[in-house]
Amino acid sequence: MDPLRKMIAEGEHLLQDFKYCINDSRKIARSLVAFANSNGGRLLLGVRDNGSIAGVKSEEEYYMVEAAAKLYSQPPLEFTTRQWYAEGKSVLEIGIAKGTETPYFAKDDENRWQAYVRRGDQNIVAPKLLTEVWKKRKSTAGVKIKYTDDEKRLLQLVENEGNLSPAQIARRLKLPRWKSDKLLVDLIVVDVIAFDLDEHGIRFFLNENLTLGIS
Repeated sequence: MDPLRKMIAEGEHLLQDFKYCINDSRKIARSLVAFANSNGGRLLLGVRDNGSIAGVKSEEEYYMVEAAAKLYSQPPLEFTTRQWYAEGKSVLEIGIAKGTETPYFAKDDENRWQAYVRRGDQNIVAPKLLTEVWKKRKSTAGVKIKYTDDEKRLLQLVENEGNLSPAQIARRLKLPRWKSDKLLVDLIVVDVIAFDLDEHGIRFFLNENLTLGIS
């Protein structure tokens, strides 16, 4: 099986997306940004969702992708391209590396800048809490953790119950949402708490390499 057929046979997944055609650079920017904010990936232009090859006019598509990466992504993104041929048609492969300047933003349907992430075969809007984690990780100020009763109760809750949403955590701790979210952000940044994200939202658990034994 040739490399293009092998990639298409994988279907859409965390690291791969198909696009039949490009008619809006802003929408393509969301896919590029989602890959950069996640683990990188590739976009196959000229491939339908069912894996059949539609083909593209590669020069036109290239300039649309360039606009998506440079004008409709913030900060601008670097990308690689490779052209494939099958069935007398052209497929354009766009490669995006995992970003080093997260969070990256693209505009939504209402022209608002949003951070997107890749989960499964979908691009979803990143929760605000996650964008705060990214920003704090980039900050040179560092994170100072005070092990108060609030931190202790939060860690206890996550260790004993797990798979809780930010809203559930705030309610259980009887804390204002802003305060509970700040505690979560700080503990994620120092790798005490880890998280998982899907189309239903974000959930938290203790870092698998950490055993607290809180009582």
